[in-house]
Amino acid sequence: MIETGARAPKFTLENQDGEKVALSGFAGKTVVLYFYPKADTSGCTVQACGVRDRKSDYEAAGAVVLGVSPDSPGKLAKFRDKYSLNFQLLADPDHKVAEKYGVWVEKSMYGNKYMGVQRSTFIIDGKGKVVHVIPKATPKTHDDQVLKALSALG
Repeated sequence: MIETGARAPKFTLENQDGEKVALSGFAGKTVVLYFYPKADTSGCTVQACGVRDRKSDYEAAGAVVLGVSPDSPGKLAKFRDKYSLNFQLLADPDHKVAEKYGVWVEKSMYGNKYMGVQRSTFIIDGKGKVVHVIPKATPKTHDDQVLKALSALG
């Protein structure tokens, strides 16, 4: 997993509208890049709605939030529309970006092992450096953790 102090791996992904979004397009801005396993599942919905509901807090902290999952742009558009999400969701169906960040990991559920996204968040400063990592984010406390980290970065 990418650690604090590392250079954030560059990427370009399609958003929920099929538009290309590059990390380099946010130069000079703080980016909260969060990876989540699957759109419209219970934990991912709690997490996304938390970001939606605290958008003004993120803006006050000068941060842009980008959510990344292995879902298709079409599925992300449905997720956005269903919950009135007000930030960009990025599609990483081949999980190449998740692999670059070290969050594509072996998981297990009910004794079955499979590969999937570890729910993790990276705060990237305007120069492209990772300044804070939440390696195993919890949906209900995600925003509190991220906003506390952003305020500490000042």
